[in-house]
Amino acid sequence: MVSKEDITGEIDQRLLSRLKMENNVYKVNAGGVYYRDLNVLLKSLSNNGAEKTEVHNVYGQRYIGTGLENMEIEIYGTPGNDLGAFMNGSRLVVYGNVQDGCGNTMNEGEIIVHGRAGDIAGYSMRGGKIFIRDDVGYRVGIHMKEYREKKPYLIVGGTAQDFLGEYMAGGILVVLGLSLKDGEYHKARFVGTGMHGGIIYVRGKIEHLGKEVELAEVEEHDMSIIENLVKEFCNYFGFEVDKIMQKKFTKIAPVSHRPYGKLYAY
Repeated sequence: MVSKEDITGEIDQRLLSRLKMENNVYKVNAGGVYYRDLNVLLKSLSNNGAEKTEVHNVYGQRYIGTGLENMEIEIYGTPGNDLGAFMNGSRLVVYGNVQDGCGNTMNEGEIIVHGRAGDIAGYSMRGGKIFIRDDVGYRVGIHMKEYREKKPYLIVGGTAQDFLGEYMAGGILVVLGLSLKDGEYHKARFVGTGMHGGIIYVRGKIEHLGKEVELAEVEEHDMSIIENLVKEFCNYFGFEVDKIMQKKFTKIAPVSHRPYGKLYAY
């Protein structure tokens, strides 16, 4: 059990006054706290063995969860850019929207967003899972990659803006389109531009693809992957698996693993 005495040497008394314990959970009041100070406090809690922390009144503080290992953080409010960047196994649950760069280069862990996400969510992520309940911005999944035994998964409940999966090199990106009305289609343009690895699954109709990708048939093993991820998504957000799986999915795959090979001399 972490006590205030355990972390006194790492942070000042002003920050300690923002910390309290209720029902074996550490609670932090982040209202008006500078992002760097907040992250020092969270890092100190993690270093001293705290397993679960709630952070309330979050309003744009950046880098929450960056580099943390093995701590669950519930975030109430709107965290700023690079939530969970370089994360190594923690679990972040956000009750609100997130800004840009969510999951930037994360290695392991989970980020669960009960709201929307801004641009470049999942940027260069190489492991772990991100679940976003609602819509996302531009260039989501850009540079996603697989790294050794790691494989990243990014599941979007709503729809996405342009350049979805740009330069994607590995992993699985799923867009469910639950925010679309009947008859609407995904309006993202240049989907998969520069993509040379990984797979994008889109529920519903999508029309504007980058020249580096093509539509492919969704096979039985694809449906198994999709259904397992949809089950996890529904477990977090309360949707019905069967209802989601009734609609047709489209598979987007790269045409080549070296789309720019002819641009170089060797």
